[in-house]
Amino acid sequence: MKLTILGCHSATPRTNTNPTSQVLEIKNHMFLIDCGEGTQVELRRNKIKFSRIKRIFISHLHGDHYFGLVGLVSTFRLLTRETELHVYGPKGIKEIITLQLKLSDSWTNFPLIFHELTSKESELIFEDDKVEVYTIPLKHRIYTNGFLFKEKKNERKLDINAVLNANIDKAYYQKLKQGADVVNEDGLLVKNESVTKEPIPSMSYAYCSDTVYNEAIIPVINNATVLYHESTFLDKNEDLCERTKHSTARQAATIAKMANVKTLILGHYSTRYNGYEDFRLEAKSVFDNVLLAKDGKFFTFEPSV
Repeated sequence: MKLTILGCHSATPRTNTNPTSQVLEIKNHMFLIDCGEGTQVELRRNKIKFSRIKRIFISHLHGDHYFGLVGLVSTFRLLTRETELHVYGPKGIKEIITLQLKLSDSWTNFPLIFHELTSKESELIFEDDKVEVYTIPLKHRIYTNGFLFKEKKNERKLDINAVLNANIDKAYYQKLKQGADVVNEDGLLVKNESVTKEPIPSMSYAYCSDTVYNEAIIPVINNATVLYHESTFLDKNEDLCERTKHSTARQAATIAKMANVKTLILGHYSTRYNGYEDFRLEAKSVFDNVLLAKDGKFFTFEPSV
């Protein structure tokens, strides 16, 4: 699993900071998560192929999370894209994007499919044979969702020596990987656990931005491999959290600890601060495994065996 940070700052873009956008690569999928201004420039800077992006997830309709979307869609059109593009986001995103395309006479030459979200409860919004994506209802100034990306359970691994000794026909190997007991060529039932090994553990990624401190998300993100949680403010500005509906680094770490996640990534920093080390220090006073997002930085995660 690989996460590339295209932008991780709040509010307005600056020459050295970009608003929120990131790319998650999981099980051969490449998901774009949020799409602030400058996203397509950062995609190019990080050498990410536009053609691999087939699904975009927009958390909410504040500009620093989606103002880059219509530009990216327009570029896809100029590149003569043919593959359909799915956009998941709050109700209203279809109207916003299609109005701009209409008034600029820039209709796409590829299928542009919107999946508008309205539920205030966590729901499954995408699924295939490898991955599931759920919403994480957040508490912000407007309707907002985070997203939980979960690998489906991996297949069991064959203990090939045990399989051969058990005289099992190759036609049953796939059933064994799926956890089934099978009958061997001698007509005897072979228990799955006697000829297979535990599968590689599945991984998950929880994306939470923007939100006030909200313990209600813990059951949804519980035991996630990685949690990206906004940390707009430091403790000294905690008084701004309730009014703006944002979180501090320490609050993000508290959520990570209560949810028993393995790794916490901080991001969505207010541009009022000059550095990031204080975010890490405040979070580490609560939760040990803390990483700092940075524009252009990528993280890779391996399953824990």
